[in-house]
Amino acid sequence: MVVESFEQFVPKVYFEQIPIKNLVSNQEYQRNLSISHVRRAAANFDLYQINPVKVSRRNGVNHVFNGQHTIEIVAFVSGSRDTPVWCMVYDDLEYEQEADIFANQLKYTKPLLPYEIFMANIEAGNDKQLIIKDLVESYGLTLSNKRTIRGICAIATLESIYDKYGFHALDRVLRLCIGTWEGDINSFSSNMLNGVARLVSTYGEQLKDDIFKEKVGSHSVKEIGRNAVDRHTGSLGYAEAMLICYNKKMKIGLHMGKLYSSKGRKPELSLVEFDAEIDDDEMDESTLL
Repeated sequence: MVVESFEQFVPKVYFEQIPIKNLVSNQEYQRNLSISHVRRAAANFDLYQINPVKVSRRNGVNHVFNGQHTIEIVAFVSGSRDTPVWCMVYDDLEYEQEADIFANQLKYTKPLLPYEIFMANIEAGNDKQLIIKDLVESYGLTLSNKRTIRGICAIATLESIYDKYGFHALDRVLRLCIGTWEGDINSFSSNMLNGVARLVSTYGEQLKDDIFKEKVGSHSVKEIGRNAVDRHTGSLGYAEAMLICYNKKMKIGLHMGKLYSSKGRKPELSLVEFDAEIDDDEMDESTLL
């Protein structure tokens, strides 16, 4: 009878609680310690997100080869380097093996997609995701992991707008996109949603929803996208392109300069109208700055 061996599939490790002060994490292959990351993680400390630290015990020294930030976060939160952490200890590794394991630890790891993270948060009953889901569904839309009719797959963008501008801004962004392009799948792209959010945040009640729907809605999402890429990359270009449509034929339009940060970003190109037949005197100077 042949006895099947699984040793080749099971690493020779054991688990041990080791005080942080007895761990060393200054190997050359390690990345630099990020103090800002440590402080940010400590401010949102969650015991259940602390993974065992990988340790190579060479010549009686506990060398951390995966988890240097973990031990610093625990030390910061606990206020003591006497605090023990769970360690996965290897006794048979050489320095080069440690470096190889560190370098390739994520090589075959499949990262979670924003949709997967979002839906897991729904199952966990987390408020932010439940609020966003209810808001999206109140407009007859669904959250999706792929492009689909009346579906939004720009999940991370929805969360970003909610975090940055708040619930009411996200509500208005969705209302404008739906009311302007009547559910066009392209109107729910990340750049479009962020572009509208920039306008809503920058101009507030100065931006009139009915005017936006009428004037910006007279241009297709694809047309806006084509003009956006000639201006700025990302959502700023989309915001500019939509603002040009909005300001068209207005004596006093919304001030383009308000779109730019205090760092002094300015339009890279002249504000060329979508319709060539519009005369120069039909656009107020305030739209050009």
